[in-house]
Amino acid sequence: MTEAPAPVPLPYTAKEAEERLGPKWAETARSAFHWMLRARALDARMQALQRQGRIGFYGAATGQEAVNVAAGLVSRPEDWIASGLREQLVALVRGHELDRYVHHLFADALDPALGRNMPCHPTAREVHYLAMSSVIGTQISHAVGLARAAQHRHDASVAFAFFGDGATSSNDFHAGLNFAGVWKVPVVFCCTNNQWAISIPVGRQTAASSLAAKGSAYGIPGRQVDGTDFMAVYDALVRSTDRARRGEGPSLIEFILFRMTPHSTSDDPTRYQPPDWNARARAHDPVDRLRSWLRAQGLTSPAEETEWTEAADAQVRAAVERAEATPTPPPESLFRDIGSPG
Repeated sequence: MTEAPAPVPLPYTAKEAEERLGPKWAETARSAFHWMLRARALDARMQALQRQGRIGFYGAATGQEAVNVAAGLVSRPEDWIASGLREQLVALVRGHELDRYVHHLFADALDPALGRNMPCHPTAREVHYLAMSSVIGTQISHAVGLARAAQHRHDASVAFAFFGDGATSSNDFHAGLNFAGVWKVPVVFCCTNNQWAISIPVGRQTAASSLAAKGSAYGIPGRQVDGTDFMAVYDALVRSTDRARRGEGPSLIEFILFRMTPHSTSDDPTRYQPPDWNARARAHDPVDRLRSWLRAQGLTSPAEETEWTEAADAQVRAAVERAEATPTPPPESLFRDIGSPG
């Protein structure tokens, strides 16, 4: 077995971490790492269940945890999340119950969608998390609409639009950014560039120097950020969100990521990724990078990490047991939620 490469170090002193995370930097970093371990436990278990035929589909967010956790921590309850395939952790950090999400993955009678939407396409109304559409990029326009509504209401909410590199080739990317720029709405466009639109590398989609550079065509400032560096991600989101709340308009952040799993359980990346891809991705694992930094700062230990990992795995397994004991939606549920009462 090939030895795992050492993670690329996070280059921060405690003072530099405080500058990016705020006065409660140690608490924030530990909380982020704890959430990342929960996410890994969830991804590992669900991928195994899909392979066993116990759920129908799964799209892991392995490698994207720094972005998802930071967004969950930075956003406020009144904010809106227009998601792509891999942002369910944002909803969980914002307060969505794990059991409700697992019921959704099993499409059972306690699934809020009653089995009508694909796994990994949840809605979480209580935390302002919109279900994604399998049509790539449509959530971008939805986020702009939410932000435009907030502008009309004169409230302080911000909309977050999450989309992958592939969605920057969609019509909604261009339409959404254009109107966001014209109206100067409070939206943060979060492009999670994991360098693969399923099997298509970024270089075959665009000749632009970066995806962040595309914002300038619409009068939107864009920046490129290491999406596997939790401190950098958190800082970028705080700055862009504060800018939006001040009424200064939208921002585009391109988070550079390394996809560490197949696009979904329907994919085989060995057919198109180069042989050295996995080693490069593992060196940029956001969980291992933050783990190493926390240990160096004396903020966590292997024993505590093991305790957190085991607790996360137990929590996921218990949620799975409850979901598997839940019946499928009854036939009469087909007529629920298809019209407005009265």
